[in-house]
Amino acid sequence: MMWEPSAKSDDPIMIIGGGLAGSEAAYQLAKRGVRVKLYEMRPKKYPPAHRTSKLAELVCSNSLGSDMLSSPAGILKAEMRALDSLIIKCADLHKVPAGWALAVDREAFSEEVTSRISSIPLIEIVIEEVTRIEGGPAIIATGPLTSTALTSSLKEMVGKGFLYFYDAVAPVVLRETINMDIAFYGSRYGHGKDYINCPLTEEEYQRFYEALMNAEVAARHDFEEERFFEGCLPIEVIAKRGRDALRFGPMRPVGIKDPRTEKEPYAVVQLRQDDKEGRLYNMVGFQTNLRWSEQDRVFRLIRGLEEVEFARYGVMHRNIYVNAPTVLDAWLRLKGFKDVFMAGQIVGVEGYVESTAMGLVAALNMFCLLEGLPLLSWPRDTAIGSLLWYLKNANPSSFQPMNINLGLFPPLPQKIKDRRKRCEFIAQKALSSLEVFMKAHENVFCSKHE
Repeated sequence: MMWEPSAKSDDPIMIIGGGLAGSEAAYQLAKRGVRVKLYEMRPKKYPPAHRTSKLAELVCSNSLGSDMLSSPAGILKAEMRALDSLIIKCADLHKVPAGWALAVDREAFSEEVTSRISSIPLIEIVIEEVTRIEGGPAIIATGPLTSTALTSSLKEMVGKGFLYFYDAVAPVVLRETINMDIAFYGSRYGHGKDYINCPLTEEEYQRFYEALMNAEVAARHDFEEERFFEGCLPIEVIAKRGRDALRFGPMRPVGIKDPRTEKEPYAVVQLRQDDKEGRLYNMVGFQTNLRWSEQDRVFRLIRGLEEVEFARYGVMHRNIYVNAPTVLDAWLRLKGFKDVFMAGQIVGVEGYVESTAMGLVAALNMFCLLEGLPLLSWPRDTAIGSLLWYLKNANPSSFQPMNINLGLFPPLPQKIKDRRKRCEFIAQKALSSLEVFMKAHENVFCSKHE
């Protein structure tokens, strides 16, 4: 279907995409009394990597990253909680053990988001693919797996500012098929027992490395240049950077002791709980594009996984994003369109919570536009403000999706060497600044409907 500009100002806002950002945007607008039509094409049509028809399905990892204020990701989560984020609220309800990270039972989490969104009278969920958009008011939150038809329409709207990279998903295995006579529970530096660890000797690592280097990858279905995001490289791509690249990456053994030997293994594979019952575990950092038969062969060379059963194999898909400094303004609005905003990973952020935050930002800016209020300029020293600053000020010629990190925050007035203390200082400043910002815009942050 084609979406055309609304004839009436009181018509519902169109949100395209029922992922994390779209669901968050719908919730934030509805709680402020705005009617919403949330368009999601599943289950009529499934994009690559999606498996269910639920809203906010987590496609890759089940972890939303660190939840500590001593990390940039934790600062962003704290801000989102202060802003009453639906996604973070649901994640907190369905968290599973993951050390300092916020990981969730992905099925229960998506079910919770779907249930809550469905129960809000001001939100109408429309199961239909939007193939073209001519104007607003609308929020485009179709994510990195935007359909081919809508991608073509967006390319017409943004011109040459459209980019992409390839993203890969890690395999998930059945817990009962892991050999716990070899594997053991534990976290780095003895902080809990939230991970299953499969230790490897140097000889075992060498055998695994050689098999991985010679394994066959799945063929791509187009002829575009291969471009990976550094934060989500396939395991086989990392391996090509050198024999020890994996040992300094996803298989690093630092801080892990095998309780049977009391020694640090030569390399280690960590698995993280993927569901609340603890029956499913994903292979941390093992996103891959190997053929499924090759995953069977190569990953079973890992000690402890010799007879493992895969609940889901790793897959790779093309992620789409726009060149934000070129095609978006400071408020995530598509340049040249007064009432068309973009949100989520498609704007050029990387990560579940970062994508969700952009959905919240787009929704609040849309609300301001509807109410005749100035669009929000977020404080630069907040995590959200730092992400928005990056999207506006990054070099367009080398633009790449970005996670929240310390380098995005403004420089501190004094140097703090200890990273943890530096993060905590930034967190205190960010949350204080956010509180002042919210009070200054009470007409935006006070919801009409709870």
